[in-house]
Amino acid sequence: MTQEFILDFGREALQTTILVSAPMLGFGLVIGVIVSIFQAVTSIQEMTLTFIPKILAVMLAMVLFFPWMLQLMLSYTSKIIINIPMYIR
Repeated sequence: MTQEFILDFGREALQTTILVSAPMLGFGLVIGVIVSIFQAVTSIQEMTLTFIPKILAVMLAMVLFFPWMLQLMLSYTSKIIINIPMYIR
């Protein structure tokens, strides 16, 4: 195992993690900004108002993107398992 191999392995793991979490984080961010703007415009400063829309948005993102996320995780995992003999060398 070379340093280049380990860096590429770690980079690919981080890239897969970011890609899998990006839809849920993006939906949560957009809904959070919308709720914050709504609170600023209406002067409603209820702290719990932000949680329910964000939770629903993250759940919606998970339902919409789950097949893609599952395919991405399965392809990454199968690539790792298939290449185990190469990693041992």
